[in-house]
Amino acid sequence: MQPRTIAISDIHGHAQALDAILAAIEPLPADTLVFLGDYVDLGPDSKGVLERLLGLDKQFHVVALMGNHEEMMAGAREGRSDLRFWMNFGARETLESYGRAGDLRQVPFEHFRFLKGLPVFYETETHFFIHANYDPNRPLDQQESATALWKHLDGIPLPHASGKIAVVGHTPQTTGRILDLPHVKCIDTGCGHGGPLTALDVGHGQIWQVDEFGRRQDDRKTA
Repeated sequence: MQPRTIAISDIHGHAQALDAILAAIEPLPADTLVFLGDYVDLGPDSKGVLERLLGLDKQFHVVALMGNHEEMMAGAREGRSDLRFWMNFGARETLESYGRAGDLRQVPFEHFRFLKGLPVFYETETHFFIHANYDPNRPLDQQESATALWKHLDGIPLPHASGKIAVVGHTPQTTGRILDLPHVKCIDTGCGHGGPLTALDVGHGQIWQVDEFGRRQDDRKTA
């Protein structure tokens, strides 16, 4: 089997769903697992999600990108105003997974170091991966964070100047199915908001889905 590039987005503290989707994928050491951000907040076990990502990096080729929720969590160490801001987006559940809501001291330094080191994008010969959205006319290394991490797909962006296919998350697809267009794929299907967690093999179009409790959904392929 040729090495696969598999994208997973917006886990939002659902470690059980992450475990189940990885079991369904059965990744091999030669595969690349690209996580598109939003590992924390909303769900019950953000701590467990980060611990699993750190462990996976020792077994597979893992690319973990920054999401807006990671940006908020990392920024919370910088001052109380950031912590108050983050509290509006699910921080309570994240901190409770470490032991007590509102207490950043319980979060291991290793987890903050991981968050601060997350890149904003990743690219292959045919695809690029970014958490939220992109400016089609800006090079990938010059994307503004407000766009790359926060901007929803309120409208479909134009194809990127690189000619590569964009794979994004952040904007929940309330149908439970990915947004599947020739130049952009959005694989956030609402995990953390009651929807499934989705993984996409970008080369072969294979899709895996599990619900927030890790129960397998029907596999299918993109068109």
